[in-house]
Amino acid sequence: MAGSGGLAGGAGGGQGTVGGPGAALRASRAPVLFAALVLGAYCLCALPGRCPPAGRVPAPAPARAEPPRASRSPGAPGLPVASGSGRRRFPQALIVGVKKGGTRALLEFLRLHPDIRALGSEPHFFDRSLMPRTLDGQITLEKTPSYFVTREAPRRIHSMSPATKLIVVVRNPVTRAISDYAQTLSKTPGLPSFGALAFRRGLGPVDTAWSAVRIGLYAQHLDNWLRYFPLSRFLFVSGERLVSDPAGELGRVQDFLGLKRVVTDKHFYFNATKGFPCLKKAQGSGRPHCLGKSKGRPHPRVPEAVVQRLRAFYRPFNRKFYQMTGQDFGWD
Repeated sequence: MAGSGGLAGGAGGGQGTVGGPGAALRASRAPVLFAALVLGAYCLCALPGRCPPAGRVPAPAPARAEPPRASRSPGAPGLPVASGSGRRRFPQALIVGVKKGGTRALLEFLRLHPDIRALGSEPHFFDRSLMPRTLDGQITLEKTPSYFVTREAPRRIHSMSPATKLIVVVRNPVTRAISDYAQTLSKTPGLPSFGALAFRRGLGPVDTAWSAVRIGLYAQHLDNWLRYFPLSRFLFVSGERLVSDPAGELGRVQDFLGLKRVVTDKHFYFNATKGFPCLKKAQGSGRPHCLGKSKGRPHPRVPEAVVQRLRAFYRPFNRKFYQMTGQDFGWD
């Protein structure tokens, strides 16, 4: 008991500790040395490849990716489409023309189909990076009306994808030219009259250099396309029937694309104010969907003499176009 008490008491007086002062110093250094060894071992193992596999801390398992949520396609309210899934592809089908023929209406109507993903803007020569993502079984569709009248477009499109399906929306070329003029006039007030632009020297020769007139030479433009694509790759949609019977024309387009007829007459109603078919409210939408204010724009008054001269000018081109396509569009 006395030895035990002396050991305890000796700590306060610097005497009585077993081993003397040297042992006390070594004992005080031991925790520091141990900590240094642990720290050194940790730093050594932190270097790549220096720690044995058993000494590594297993990395946490990656979180499971949740499946992509459905989003709604712009222009087709209520229809779920894949967001962030699928892959970008060159379009399997193109609406290549024509301007003011009804291409925007056709695109918006086709967007109701769940197996069609369409680019909303007009890229003016398609770029895969701009295309929407599609799943297997879906069709990538693009619309640029200037393709049909651009001389280089058939060769470029064929070199990129010779199996592309081509949709051409055509309209009475006289009506189409006046509609084209009306659009330009809305953006450029003070434009010369339609007749002054359509003819040289009063009611002289038709000015085919004016784009509003030149676009309506459908036979000439188609002849350029047929140098690269067979007629079987084309579907010609009537702009007039797209207004009077949208479901009928949409049925032909869906057949051409190899799709089930999903878009039918139950999707449309006729808007008497616009003079144009609109979409009935779709699933998830609280109101009908009509095209923008620029669709169904009133045409300026054009003298009958001007209209008749243009009809006579286009007649031989129209008849050749009927023969080339095997369709009579009834413009004469």
